Amino acid sequence: MSFLYNFVPEFHYPSRKQIDKMLLDIIIIIVGIAMVLWGADKMTEGAVAVAERFGISQIVIGLTVVACGTSMPELCVSLVSALKGTSDLAVGNVVGSNIFNTMLIVGVAAAITPITILRNTVKKDIPFALVASVVLTLMCLDHNIARWEAAILLCMFGFFMWMTLKGAKQENSSPASDSSSEGKKKPALGRAILLILIGIFCLIYGSNIFVDAAVDVATTLGVSEAVIGLTIVACGTSLPELATTVVAARKGNSGIAIGNVLGSNVFNILMILSVTGLITPMQINGITMLDLSVLTGSIFLLWYLSFTKLTIERWEGWLLSILFITYLSYLVWQVA
Repeated sequence: MSFLYNFVPEFHYPSRKQIDKMLLDIIIIIVGIAMVLWGADKMTEGAVAVAERFGISQIVIGLTVVACGTSMPELCVSLVSALKGTSDLAVGNVVGSNIFNTMLIVGVAAAITPITILRNTVKKDIPFALVASVVLTLMCLDHNIARWEAAILLCMFGFFMWMTLKGAKQENSSPASDSSSEGKKKPALGRAILLILIGIFCLIYGSNIFVDAAVDVATTLGVSEAVIGLTIVACGTSLPELATTVVAARKGNSGIAIGNVLGSNVFNILMILSVTGLITPMQINGITMLDLSVLTGSIFLLWYLSFTKLTIERWEGWLLSILFITYLSYLVWQVA
């Protein structure tokens, strides 16, 4: 620590009291992450149970409820951050989470087992995620996301959901998909609602203490809110996607693995930032063009790799992972 203090003047060397406070904040960050992830899991479990109770198809549940559930940590953290006046943390969380999803999660999953990409995913889902990233980049050029820009993002999200659910309805219309749910015991409605309420409480409370502690650590070390959002917050809130994608890849469910990442990326930009921006316009100062370029470039690279053989090979997974580690190392180097 003293080495950094002597040779890097801009590094803020904390006092003993500040170190003690920072250690407490780190513990609170860990507790906040745990509450957010556990709350997202329980809310998703309850929402799926309610959907099954009323006979909603599994594919629709996966495309809507589960996708929403795995992105709930990002939504709560970004919304709370914006309301507390830390917009860089809010946008950094989304940008960092999407980079984490595209490069590290897909990279790790593909390194475990090659991921097969559906032709429809290459033609529709990946391009839509790329368009969403480009639109966000253009909106950030003036360092501001106004309410009318947030409204555009929300309209794009509505169109994406309509397009996705329309395709899902066609896929789910076969008799085989309907017969698979016959005779299945419906979950208790009361327990499902209780899980949703508990999950929402943990998401809200966990997000509050998480954001406060993260901002305190950033202030103590002199690190910008944008960097904290791009690294610690983004990685923490992306754990549900990481777990879901890796498990799906190991079980050979490539469609779920890549679909979870793409759906989460679209949800993060178009839903989370639109809702947050409609509630409170966001001033963006710490997110650089490099961060936004990595965001867009990572999706484009994934699209290119998918085009080749409709498969993400193991070596391509390692390439994505190494590129992410390089980007993360650059952010840490900038802080130091």
